[in-house]
Amino acid sequence: QVQLVESGGGLVQAGGSLRLSCAVSGITSSRRVQGWFRQAPGKEREFVSGLSWNGVGTKYADSVKGRFTISRDNAKNTVYLQMNSLKPEDTAVYYCVQKRSWPTTISEVWDEYDYRGQGTQVTVSS
Repeated sequence: QVQLVESGGGLVQAGGSLRLSCAVSGITSSRRVQGWFRQAPGKEREFVSGLSWNGVGTKYADSVKGRFTISRDNAKNTVYLQMNSLKPEDTAVYYCVQKRSWPTTISEVWDEYDYRGQGTQVTVSS
Protein backbone atom coordinates (compact mmCIF):
# COMPACT_ATOMS: atom_id res chain seq x y z
CA GLN A 1 0.00 0.00 0.00
CA VAL A 2 1.44 3.32 -1.09
CA GLN A 3 1.49 6.00 1.59
CA LEU A 4 2.54 9.64 1.41
CA VAL A 5 3.28 11.39 4.69
CA GLU A 6 3.95 15.13 4.74
CA SER A 7 5.87 16.99 7.41
CA GLY A 8 7.55 20.33 7.92
CA GLY A 9 4.56 22.61 8.09
CA GLY A 10 4.18 25.23 10.78
CA LEU A 11 3.86 28.89 11.62
CA VAL A 12 6.30 31.34 10.08
CA GLN A 13 6.50 35.09 9.65
CA ALA A 14 6.17 36.69 6.27
CA GLY A 15 9.49 36.60 4.45
CA GLY A 16 10.53 33.41 6.20
CA SER A 17 11.15 29.92 4.86
CA LEU A 18 9.90 26.40 5.39
CA ARG A 19 10.78 23.08 3.82
CA LEU A 20 8.03 20.55 3.42
CA SER A 21 8.89 16.86 3.13
CA CYS A 22 6.82 14.02 1.75
CA ALA A 23 7.99 10.52 2.59
CA VAL A 24 6.69 7.88 0.20
CA SER A 25 6.42 4.26 1.25
CA GLY A 26 5.00 1.13 -0.33
CA ILE A 27 6.54 1.68 -3.74
CA THR A 28 9.95 0.48 -4.83
CA SER A 29 10.73 3.25 -7.28
CA SER A 30 10.48 7.00 -6.83
CA ARG A 31 10.48 7.50 -10.59
CA ARG A 32 6.95 8.84 -10.71
CA VAL A 33 5.44 12.24 -11.26
CA GLN A 34 5.10 13.90 -7.87
CA GLY A 35 3.78 17.24 -6.82
CA TRP A 36 2.25 19.56 -4.30
CA PHE A 37 -1.19 21.12 -4.07
CA ARG A 38 -2.59 23.47 -1.47
CA GLN A 39 -5.96 24.55 -0.19
CA ALA A 40 -6.61 27.71 1.77
CA PRO A 41 -9.77 28.14 3.88
CA GLY A 42 -12.74 28.95 1.70
CA LYS A 43 -10.76 28.55 -1.51
CA GLU A 44 -10.41 25.93 -4.21
CA ARG A 45 -7.56 23.47 -4.04
CA GLU A 46 -4.77 24.60 -6.37
CA PHE A 47 -1.68 23.18 -7.98
CA VAL A 48 1.58 24.46 -6.53
CA SER A 49 4.40 22.49 -8.09
CA GLY A 50 5.22 19.27 -9.93
CA LEU A 51 8.29 17.16 -10.60
CA SER A 52 8.68 14.90 -13.62
CA TRP A 53 9.11 11.16 -13.22
CA ASN A 54 12.83 11.36 -14.03
CA GLY A 55 13.39 14.37 -11.78
CA VAL A 56 14.47 16.58 -14.65
CA GLY A 57 11.39 18.65 -15.35
CA THR A 58 9.57 20.94 -12.94
CA LYS A 59 6.45 23.05 -13.06
CA TYR A 60 5.27 25.83 -10.77
CA ALA A 61 2.18 27.90 -10.30
CA ASP A 62 2.80 31.51 -11.26
CA SER A 63 2.11 32.58 -7.68
CA VAL A 64 5.09 30.64 -6.34
CA LYS A 65 7.56 30.81 -9.22
CA GLY A 66 10.95 32.04 -8.08
CA ARG A 67 10.12 31.41 -4.41
CA PHE A 68 9.39 27.66 -4.19
CA THR A 69 11.59 24.77 -5.32
CA ILE A 70 10.56 21.14 -5.66
CA SER A 71 13.12 18.37 -5.43
CA ARG A 72 13.45 14.68 -4.68
CA ASP A 73 15.88 12.42 -2.87
CA ASN A 74 15.58 9.07 -4.64
CA ALA A 75 17.55 7.23 -1.98
CA LYS A 76 15.12 8.38 0.71
CA ASN A 77 12.01 8.18 -1.48
CA THR A 78 11.18 11.67 -0.32
CA VAL A 79 10.03 14.73 -2.22
CA TYR A 80 10.58 18.23 -0.87
CA LEU A 81 9.11 21.67 -1.32
CA GLN A 82 11.46 24.45 -0.28
CA MET A 83 9.41 27.58 0.30
CA ASN A 84 11.19 30.92 0.58
CA SER A 85 9.96 34.51 0.86
CA LEU A 86 6.69 33.25 2.24
CA LYS A 87 3.65 35.49 2.10
CA PRO A 88 0.42 35.44 4.13
CA GLU A 89 -1.40 34.30 0.98
CA ASP A 90 0.69 31.10 1.04
CA THR A 91 -1.23 30.04 4.15
CA ALA A 92 -2.94 26.74 3.36
CA VAL A 93 -2.92 23.02 3.90
CA TYR A 94 -0.29 21.55 1.59
CA TYR A 95 -0.77 18.12 0.07
CA CYS A 96 1.77 15.84 -1.53
CA VAL A 97 0.63 13.80 -4.54
CA GLN A 98 2.03 11.10 -6.78
CA LYS A 99 1.00 9.31 -9.93
CA ARG A 100 0.97 5.53 -10.13
CA SER A 101 2.13 5.05 -13.70
CA TRP A 102 5.20 6.14 -15.59
CA PRO A 103 6.32 7.77 -17.73
CA THR A 104 3.63 10.37 -17.47
CA THR A 105 3.57 14.14 -17.52
CA ILE A 106 3.14 16.65 -14.74
CA SER A 107 -0.49 17.54 -14.31
CA GLU A 108 -2.15 20.49 -12.60
CA VAL A 109 -5.30 18.46 -12.00
CA TRP A 110 -5.81 16.95 -8.56
CA ASP A 111 -7.86 14.01 -9.81
CA GLU A 112 -5.09 12.86 -12.13
CA TYR A 113 -2.93 11.85 -9.17
CA ASP A 114 -3.43 8.40 -7.70
CA TYR A 115 -1.90 8.87 -4.26
CA ARG A 116 -2.25 11.81 -1.87
CA GLY A 117 -1.00 12.63 1.60
CA GLN A 118 -3.06 13.82 4.53
CA GLY A 119 -1.76 17.37 4.32
CA THR A 120 0.37 19.65 6.47
CA GLN A 121 -0.67 23.12 7.63
CA VAL A 122 1.43 26.13 6.67
CA THR A 123 0.54 29.44 8.29
CA VAL A 124 2.31 32.65 7.36
CA SER A 125 1.75 35.61 9.65
CA SER A 126 2.04 39.20 8.46
